[in-house]
Amino acid sequence: MNHVTRRALLGAAGVALATPAIAQAPWPSGPIRIVAPFPPGGSTDTLARLLQPVLSQSLGVPVVVENRAGASGAIGTAAVARSAPDGNSWVLVFDTHAVNPALIPNIGFDTERDLTPLLLFGTAPMMLCVSRNRPWRSFADMATAARARPDTLTYGTIGNGSLAHLTMALVGRAAGLQLVHVPYRGGGPLAVAAAANETDMVIATRPAIGAQIEAGAVVPIAQTAATRSPSAPDVPTLVEAGVPGIDARAFWGFLGPANLPPAIKQRMEAEIRAALDRPDIRSRVVGLGIDLDPQGEAGFARFLSAQIATWGRVVRENDIRPD
Repeated sequence: MNHVTRRALLGAAGVALATPAIAQAPWPSGPIRIVAPFPPGGSTDTLARLLQPVLSQSLGVPVVVENRAGASGAIGTAAVARSAPDGNSWVLVFDTHAVNPALIPNIGFDTERDLTPLLLFGTAPMMLCVSRNRPWRSFADMATAARARPDTLTYGTIGNGSLAHLTMALVGRAAGLQLVHVPYRGGGPLAVAAAANETDMVIATRPAIGAQIEAGAVVPIAQTAATRSPSAPDVPTLVEAGVPGIDARAFWGFLGPANLPPAIKQRMEAEIRAALDRPDIRSRVVGLGIDLDPQGEAGFARFLSAQIATWGRVVRENDIRPD
């Protein structure tokens, strides 16, 4: 009995000694991919490629940006949700992430169950802009024209069921406007359309259409947050323009698969925060029109839960369907 007990204790001690070695295996141990779940040229792609070289240098491994577009970002996000929790796969999501659960049946993942909300970067209002060859230079001017010609004026967004689409549904209901929605397949295609004046208006964030605003291709007439963003202090809010109850802000955040080891989560969050603190990176992100306000896992999880509930209700109340 003593011999058996001694062998059992020695075996248990060996397991105990081996376990920390496994838990403390170095990470990262290979290439890391950041999925941008929209086509090249959009805001998630831009942010991912801005962080890519900095993270590759600080983590000491190749970091690859993979554009995996489709279903308003759900296809790329689902791929990461199904990935192993080894820290090698991440996704940089946009506000459509909060809309998709209500809009897409059988989406293939559940945010709270299947994903780790690592870090919320920040938010930004959307800019409602008119094309340069249209005569309106205020929301009131556009609204007057829209009421005179119902179901005629068009507005472009990054896609059906996007936050911009839902916001304009609220605007139409609150202001009594009947506008025609023209969905594009992401920020890149929308930016090209804005430059070509394909629609009467576009609504998107400055990261998506900032270049077109700077070039004068489109003229902002309202922003969608409850208060004016520091990045656009001269553009009135929709509330100021006479449309009550509108507070719609895009957001950008970093997610990984569920059940990530704490050490990996802590390291990755720290490296992203350090990247955002670099003056060159910070100035470029702020220059895109993003109001930086990084929030970690707990804060991001609460934010996502509230956003999913809010925009899910708008989808149901306005009977919005996917493409």
